[in-house]
Amino acid sequence: MKKERVDKLVVQAGLTESREQARRYIMAGQVYDENNQRYDKPGEKIDSTKQLHIKGKTIPYVSRGGLKLEKAIKSFGIDMTDQILLDIGASTGGFTDAALQFGAKQSYALDVGYNQLAYSLRQDERVVVMERQNFRYSTPEDFTQGQPTISSIDVSFISLALILPPLVDILENNGSVLALIKPQFEAGRERLGKNGVIKDPQVHLEVVTEVLQFIARIGYTIVDLTFSPITGGEGNIEFLAHLKNTKEINNDSWQAIDIKAVVKEAHSTF
Repeated sequence: MKKERVDKLVVQAGLTESREQARRYIMAGQVYDENNQRYDKPGEKIDSTKQLHIKGKTIPYVSRGGLKLEKAIKSFGIDMTDQILLDIGASTGGFTDAALQFGAKQSYALDVGYNQLAYSLRQDERVVVMERQNFRYSTPEDFTQGQPTISSIDVSFISLALILPPLVDILENNGSVLALIKPQFEAGRERLGKNGVIKDPQVHLEVVTEVLQFIARIGYTIVDLTFSPITGGEGNIEFLAHLKNTKEINNDSWQAIDIKAVVKEAHSTF
């Protein structure tokens, strides 16, 4: 059974943005697990599968995934008002929920899986449920209730290299893409650490650079980059990229992004 520090688990769960903030909540006696056991020592090591929460603080979305899109919207200065979102890899619907709360008028909640989307979103007339849909084979004709004006991507076990090419013709010209870069699914097995976790910042730098270079080659302009406020499976650090569907092939927009600084900040946070 893997054990981890309480303060680190609090950050990984997306409950705080930094370990320093987590320590304040812990020492104030506000951090509990699913069995209502309190933890007041930041350095205490506990079972990493514990479901921690901060008393009096709740996630405002159907899943913690909404925290990722919230950060992207705020960090990149995205105006969601009246946007039509294409949520690729919708899963429970955290991204869709966040987008609607920030003013989107509609969301295509697309996922290769089935029966994962939260019930509240299934009942929301603004949500177009698209289950059992492999986006790799999607076409503009699949989106019958308005052309998507913005897209979010949060997919696992598949590279963005397979998702982004078909999106070029589906998303409106110059539409924004808020894409989650998951290095553990982009790096190749030879660069993965133990249990599939990448801990080496140099590997993160290399992989994110490679991904952004590819993105710029296929018709997207890279506007900005940050890191996800919560870690992925097994504690993997992930990154958020803001792209524009400019259809400008082989552009050099990635060179203006300080990838090294973003990776450094991510590692200092997690």
